[in-house]
Amino acid sequence: MTDRFRWHPEARLFDGAGAEVLRPDARSHEPRIVVSPSLPLVGRAGEGGVADPSGVPPTPTPRHTGEGSRPEPASDETPIGAILPDSPQGLAAALGQPAFRIGAPDQPPPAPHDRPILETLTSGSTSQPRRIRRTQASWTASFAVNAGLGIGPGARIAVLGRLIHSLSLYGAVEGLHLGAHVHLLSDLRPDRQRAALARRCITHLYATPAQLRLLAGPGAALPDLRLILIGGSKLDPALRAALATLAPNAQIREFYGAAETSFITLADETTPETSVGRRYPGVDLQLDPTGEVWVKSPYLFLDYAFHICPNIPAGGPSPEPVARPSRAEARQKACAPALDSLPATTRWRDGWLSVGEIGSLQDGYLTLKGRAGRMVTVADQNVFPEEIEALLHSLPGVTRAAVLPVPDPKRGHTLVALLQGDPTQEAAILTALRAELGPLKAPKSLIWRDDWPMLPSGKTDLRALEASLWPA
Repeated sequence: MTDRFRWHPEARLFDGAGAEVLRPDARSHEPRIVVSPSLPLVGRAGEGGVADPSGVPPTPTPRHTGEGSRPEPASDETPIGAILPDSPQGLAAALGQPAFRIGAPDQPPPAPHDRPILETLTSGSTSQPRRIRRTQASWTASFAVNAGLGIGPGARIAVLGRLIHSLSLYGAVEGLHLGAHVHLLSDLRPDRQRAALARRCITHLYATPAQLRLLAGPGAALPDLRLILIGGSKLDPALRAALATLAPNAQIREFYGAAETSFITLADETTPETSVGRRYPGVDLQLDPTGEVWVKSPYLFLDYAFHICPNIPAGGPSPEPVARPSRAEARQKACAPALDSLPATTRWRDGWLSVGEIGSLQDGYLTLKGRAGRMVTVADQNVFPEEIEALLHSLPGVTRAAVLPVPDPKRGHTLVALLQGDPTQEAAILTALRAELGPLKAPKSLIWRDDWPMLPSGKTDLRALEASLWPA
């Protein structure tokens, strides 16, 4: 594979309205847009079938020179270190660029590197995004692996999330690089996404469990769907059963990883229910004596892009310069407030990377307990809220769950579970928790919520839940 993203000759790109966004030609980095005669328009569309990019200044409708002609390309070139809009047009302009980022227009542009790079954004469990720098080759290396899953010419791929999320961006870029038809559906509500998946005969879908929950439910099945690639969190049994009805012919592949690591493991139908799978091809995996997961692979990121405090000199003329990682590390302690989005659990060691996950490895299968940063002590026992959340998601009556610690003078902490679902099941849920976890680890109370705060990435906003419990 190449070290730079390319637009495969057979690849095509479609927006949520069914309009085709054409690849830039040799004279311009600005995409051209036409309406595909073979696809019906669904959802919102601008005049002439050209979709309105969401949240960014609209892309002007290209000028046609005559009946049946193709739109004329623009003449402006996208500069090195481009910041591009979160839209199909932004994606089309990104491929072939030596350095780019989609989204975060208020942040400095990506700094050039000796190899083609991109920046992705991740918010983890907070709303403050981090800018992650990686080589484009770190993604194309896994494109070569995923081509074996049927991603390439003839495949029709859809992504449901916005391109500022690394999962959606990865799926879209991979499809274009390998020659698939790629459909970006983030501007459609879930029922229209499902209709578009059926109407366009989508064969491959990249999605998170949160997105799939919104798709599942009564309605027509998606028989053309052959593969669902799932990242972000693990499927619960209820959602897995719903997907079997929604897409009866689809294989389910769950992958575990992070924006910093990309793929770590891949799970299929033979994987034990509690495991996240075996090593993804090309990944070396080891656990240290504490159970912390360390990874080495060609898919790892380079570093974080830091925005140094204005009052800390960084050797540049700008009042808010972008520092090299080594310089940022040297100033991290002095400038802690400006770097509060740096995850303390992400560490390098002799070429190995950890993002702070704790787990166990048995017969080649990795099982996760949770992030070290969320671990709490209950009566001298280490407890990972993620383990309890997974158990809750497996119980009848629970559609969403989060477990939070409450300080306790005797035990260190007790736990409370916040839930969405059927409150009439509360007694049965508490009984199941105590039977499975014991009286110390089981949450002492359940709090039912009608609303559920979510981050743009589709993950639960834990800070918002905490603030709703303890506003002070």
